[in-house]
Amino acid sequence: MNKLSEVLQQALRTRPQGTLCVAYSGGPDSTALLHALAQLPEAHARGLRALHVDHGLHPDSRQWSEHCRQLAKEWRVPCLVLRVEVDHAQGYGLEAAARDARYHAFAMSLASGEYLLLGHHRDDQAETVLLKLLRGAGPEGLGGMRASRALGQGTLWRPLLDVPRHLLRQYVDTHELPCIDDPSNADSRLSRNFLRHEILPRLSQHWPQAVESIVHSASLSRSATETLERQWRTVQVEILDAATGSLDAARWLALAPALRHPLLDDWLHARGLPAPTTSQREQIERQCLARDGQLPCVRWAGAELHIWKGRLWALPPQRHVDPLWRASWLGEPLALPDGGSLLLEAPAQLDQPLTVRLRQGGEHIRPAGDAHTRELRDLFQQSSMPPWRRAACPLLYAGEELIGVGDRWLTEKGTVLFDAAGARPRWHSAF
Repeated sequence: MNKLSEVLQQALRTRPQGTLCVAYSGGPDSTALLHALAQLPEAHARGLRALHVDHGLHPDSRQWSEHCRQLAKEWRVPCLVLRVEVDHAQGYGLEAAARDARYHAFAMSLASGEYLLLGHHRDDQAETVLLKLLRGAGPEGLGGMRASRALGQGTLWRPLLDVPRHLLRQYVDTHELPCIDDPSNADSRLSRNFLRHEILPRLSQHWPQAVESIVHSASLSRSATETLERQWRTVQVEILDAATGSLDAARWLALAPALRHPLLDDWLHARGLPAPTTSQREQIERQCLARDGQLPCVRWAGAELHIWKGRLWALPPQRHVDPLWRASWLGEPLALPDGGSLLLEAPAQLDQPLTVRLRQGGEHIRPAGDAHTRELRDLFQQSSMPPWRRAACPLLYAGEELIGVGDRWLTEKGTVLFDAAGARPRWHSAF
């Protein structure tokens, strides 16, 4: 039995439960991984399958998909092709956008308890650590890629992180396995390729153990990261409001950077949002000291962070909302322009259609049971409605009379109208 198969057999023994799925790009590394697993009866017994992502970024991408499907079939492995749309407008580079699309597709495709195996190896780890170092990363980044982490309903698993690249390439050559030659892998304008083809070979000429030393340092950084994580996770529970998902800004800012930074990143990632850059993080820290009455907001590609009432609130980028939008409504589920919705909390229909509009400023309403007419701005502030929700709050009009504000306030007339329908309005905000 060859060395690669021995490594994989041993790895499978460490994780005896769960089906197996290989992220199969068709390149040499994933080809070696999938072929070696396909030779192991224990892998087939665990439902071995493959996933190939077609990003649609190369004219030959459909041919590559068929190549992977046919080879996997020869090896008695089912292969599912996932076609994704890469969002070029994300603002942080095509490589990163393609990666996000790929991992999102993987996450959506994994079954409960399934392992997604990736062909990342020791040399990939060294490249990752160098990239993180050059980007000013802390212990988490310098710890390199994790051997495993949660992904969707399953687990992402890199069983070959201790295996050198040459062992995988040797396996491909020995078995004469056809591989896809993606020309982008030779483009040294891309950061990882520049390190792989230009920098690491020169480092290894002067320091033959360069890769091993970098990976060893990553292991030490990972150990330090895990120690720190136990500390910041304890604090995170204390400063996180489970009801709103917001963080206590002052207590977060008081933490040492080694705890503050990973806590923020984890909080953002748990909401499906990307972490900020170093300069954006520094801006967040400065804005935490803003005077009362200010409404700081720090934005970066894929996220925005608000500081309001002494807490941090993280949101995906908000859609532009046309303040002149309006719609006729009889109680059916109504899509709002920010991605939220309005409906009646019980299946019902109003006796007369209402007009749903958005706030333009200066609106007044006299809530049922209130002796005074109130300015909507004051009601919003008194009710602690976050500012970013106010522009998309649906206002309910009977003719030109404002009779309801979302599911917060109804006038006497609005109360009578909804009582007759036997239901109340329910506003589901997008954020």
